[in-house]
Amino acid sequence: MSNAELDLQALIKKAEAQENFPEVPLDEFAIPTYDEWKAACIALLKGAPFEKKLFTKTYEGITFSPMYFHADTEPIQPAKSYPGMGDYLRGTTANGYVNAPWGIAQACDETFPAENNELLQHEIAKGSTIYNIKVDCATRKAKDARECKHIGKGGCSLTTLGDVDALLKGLKLDTYPLYVYAGESSLPLFALIIAAIKKQGGDVAKLKGVIGANPIAEYAANGTLTQSLDKLFDEAANVAKWAVKNAPNIKTIFVKSNVFSNGGANDVQEVAYTISTGVAYLRALLDRGLTIDEAASQIMFGFSMGANFFMQIAKLRAVRPIWAQIVKAFGGSEEAQKIHIHGRPAKFFKTVYDPYVNMLRDTTELFSGVVGGVDSFENSTFDEPVRKGDEFSRRIARNMQIILQEEFGLLQPIDPAGGSWAVETLTKQIKEKIWAEFQAVEGKGGIVEALKGGYPQDEIANVLAARFKAAETRKDRIVGNNMYPNMTEERIDARPESQAENMKVRKVTIDVYLSTVDAKDAIANIKTDDVDSVINAAANGATIAEIRKALGTAEVDEIKAITAHRWSERFEALREATEKFKAATGDNVKIFLANMGPIPQHKARADFTTGFLQVGAFQVLSNNGFKTVDDAAAAAKESGADAVVICSTDATYPEIVPALAPKLHEALPNATVYLAGTAPAELVEPYKQAGIDDYINVRANCYKIIQTLQQKKGME
Repeated sequence: MSNAELDLQALIKKAEAQENFPEVPLDEFAIPTYDEWKAACIALLKGAPFEKKLFTKTYEGITFSPMYFHADTEPIQPAKSYPGMGDYLRGTTANGYVNAPWGIAQACDETFPAENNELLQHEIAKGSTIYNIKVDCATRKAKDARECKHIGKGGCSLTTLGDVDALLKGLKLDTYPLYVYAGESSLPLFALIIAAIKKQGGDVAKLKGVIGANPIAEYAANGTLTQSLDKLFDEAANVAKWAVKNAPNIKTIFVKSNVFSNGGANDVQEVAYTISTGVAYLRALLDRGLTIDEAASQIMFGFSMGANFFMQIAKLRAVRPIWAQIVKAFGGSEEAQKIHIHGRPAKFFKTVYDPYVNMLRDTTELFSGVVGGVDSFENSTFDEPVRKGDEFSRRIARNMQIILQEEFGLLQPIDPAGGSWAVETLTKQIKEKIWAEFQAVEGKGGIVEALKGGYPQDEIANVLAARFKAAETRKDRIVGNNMYPNMTEERIDARPESQAENMKVRKVTIDVYLSTVDAKDAIANIKTDDVDSVINAAANGATIAEIRKALGTAEVDEIKAITAHRWSERFEALREATEKFKAATGDNVKIFLANMGPIPQHKARADFTTGFLQVGAFQVLSNNGFKTVDDAAAAAKESGADAVVICSTDATYPEIVPALAPKLHEALPNATVYLAGTAPAELVEPYKQAGIDDYINVRANCYKIIQTLQQKKGME
């Protein structure tokens, strides 16, 4: 045994032997008042406004206070509310995760069914507890893979019963839930899945999870549908009725919020529009003969966890009582009022550059989802914006959840945020705002009419514009993109799939299967209001496209789509432009730093400027400083730079700028001359006359400055 281990054991024994610890009196520490604390803060701020520096405004119109107090939040404390009771603010179960941990639903998206089957089984073996199958866009639109340009885009390619049979082979569907998002209608894929389970001898009654449609979200995302919403609602109701009777533990409507969150929506908009979508489905199912308890039992919600940690916790706690109130108003039972929440990190906040930072983003988003009380969670892989995950990225994503459950002890606390002065305040504030926005949508006739009128699209677009503006000025800091770029970074391999090879493989597989079946009669017998007839057609070999065609398609009025974005995409485009230009020409935008005086005099602003301009992947030419303006101008001329930034202190600028700026323009007639820092109001015009074209400082528009320099260089 090493000396270190012996020392450690001695310390442990000493601690165990010490039963009583001495009391430490705290009388000497006076309890400060809020006014005293505020006065101390103002002194430390050195003239900066207290309200501006310590109060944070959010995109939801909520202002974070620097400090919350018991006296202010006592009226809203859940003193008489318990988890699993009342409006379910504190959770839908009395014991939280103690007896039933949240489900680990790592997405499996391999292109070919057999390979995805292997991945599904591997995920379960490594700790996942849900079979989460992602199907590609062609499958979600019920198209034959042989007629598609992008096979495997976003998930697994499924066309025939043979494909689904290979996908589900050997899965323990009586033990682990199955999650499948089916697109605008679940019926074609639902029929293939049920037919495959029956073919394999499985008990459909034991199936649990979701095979869910979300036609309203597809309408919002694509601007159109393959058929009318009324027809899709008919199909949804028929599938729901069949599930209630034959597979009571499976849900058939998956109300995912990602169409709104990917568009840049704030958390109020995301939840309000998603809840309104859920209400539209409740009404549609009720109008088609289901009871409120049956209708509510068919709906699962999926929410995106964003970058604002405490806001995510608050929104999940807020959505439970809102949904409970809505279902109660429809006459639903207490059990029907319980919402089922599936969470995942928001794609909007993931980046292509410095993608490993996405691991940190995923961790906080997962943690906030768990604290907020998700029922299941799909943690995204860090390389999601670039490619499908691999063994490493999937393992990291999965193990984050396992570590939180097994090592961090998050299965023990029930409603861990309950009683927090800050979280309870935020929960109340965001709940009120969600309800107000929900009512605004309902006042327009519901989510469908609101979408037709462009209301959610415009509201989300306004928030997206505000997000992009904040990113431009770096008020919102995107690590590795608009802040702290890694100039030595090598892009991770996108590993693009060969569509020609995918088509070749899929065509052979589908043709071989279809050569063994004859589904004409079964397809002819499909009745739109008879789910069993659709399942029978699938069992006899009908493809997903043939089922869709038999069920019918129609032209739908086009609406303005909510386009998916990411907060870093515009800065990524700038950097890609530089990289392409460098690869094509061997040249780059060159920035010369005119560092004046000794290192302590210019270093702070030189470092800031370097990081500022490296966001565009520019070549920044630094130095240890110049003693005279003539030396600086001569060095700048020799560099042949496209732009020069004068770096020194405010105290020295009145002497340096009038002398140096004209010499820089003389040395480099085509160069842009910047000043690092700001100028007092009385010196703005003199500095402009001397030749200062613009300023680089914490308030400068980083995006526009980089874009301007690129355009001047001739980059696209």
